[in-house]
Amino acid sequence: MSRISEEEARRRLSAELPSWGVQDGELHRQYRTANWRVTQFVANAIGFLAEAANHHPRLVLNYRSVDIFLHTHDVGGLTEKDLALAQQVEETLNWPPDEGDVFGSPPKYWLRD
Repeated sequence: MSRISEEEARRRLSAELPSWGVQDGELHRQYRTANWRVTQFVANAIGFLAEAANHHPRLVLNYRSVDIFLHTHDVGGLTEKDLALAQQVEETLNWPPDEGDVFGSPPKYWLRD
């Protein structure tokens, strides 16, 4: 797998995942949560997705937030694998997307952005 530059990653994030950024050579996103219970839910969801993708991020958990950092260890930088997992995490944690969804909107206590 080939590396992508930080500039390319920033450009793609701006267009596809505007809540994400590049910090110290890694993709980064902070999810603000309502409480510790939701923080654990978020961390577990990310952990499941990461394990399924065989890609393992660095997570920093606090009472009301989860920070996720992604880079591909094998190549020592950013790759498509990082962007793909970021996209999957974003879609999963923000599902269902709106009140028009058959399930309705997520509970108000879930994420706070």
